[in-house]
Amino acid sequence: MAWRLMPLLLLLVWTASMCRARARTDLLNVCMDAKHHKTKPGPEDKLHGQCTPWKEKACCSASTSQELHKDTSLLYNFTWDHCSKMEPACKRHFIQDNCLYECSPNLGPWIWEVNQSWRKERFLHVPLCKEDCQQWWEDCRTSYTCKSNWHRGWDWTSGINKCPAGTTCRTFETYFPTPAALCEGLWSHSYKLSNYSRGSGRCIQLWFDPAQGNPNEEVARFYALAMSAGALPRGVEPLLLSLALMQQLWLLR
Repeated sequence: MAWRLMPLLLLLVWTASMCRARARTDLLNVCMDAKHHKTKPGPEDKLHGQCTPWKEKACCSASTSQELHKDTSLLYNFTWDHCSKMEPACKRHFIQDNCLYECSPNLGPWIWEVNQSWRKERFLHVPLCKEDCQQWWEDCRTSYTCKSNWHRGWDWTSGINKCPAGTTCRTFETYFPTPAALCEGLWSHSYKLSNYSRGSGRCIQLWFDPAQGNPNEEVARFYALAMSAGALPRGVEPLLLSLALMQQLWLLR
């Protein structure tokens, strides 16, 4: 029976690859097409605070970097303190996450087209170094939130995000019981927890010392080269794995 499914499975793979990935050859040193991003990366000597590691080649402006450090930023009218005051040790990870999102020119291999009012592109399944994800979770587990996905579902009636009716403020550890649950679930799979460590050249680092160079440049080159060398289109690998498992289940029937 399984062989009869193969044409359908191949069609599904082809459809996924054609409909989801943006056709782009510029996978290196690029900025997303989003609300506050520059069209091209360039030097920004006055980047603020935690965003300064990107000052040599940034997709964000100095004013954007300043807003990213505020408790309630005018960029998106989003507040971290929707339940209670977020602990500083936790907040610094969210600031760093925002700096990477707004400023990094090294996310090209994971950029996808989207149909959203505030952006035309996003990144998806960026392989986040395991230490960065683990420390993010450790430092935030005792802070409070009311949702496990911060991309959608907020009450915006006041103009800023508030917990929707029926939700309860609990510790991060309640909503995100593991590091993977936090890093992958928080922003609708913008990140994927990597098995690789910082400095491996195979995972994106939230944190790095600019005096030692930007390690994410090497990571982006590695994945861009894999794609240009004829690897599967972005995002197809997980689908292929799921289809392979489906086939095995049919063989066991």
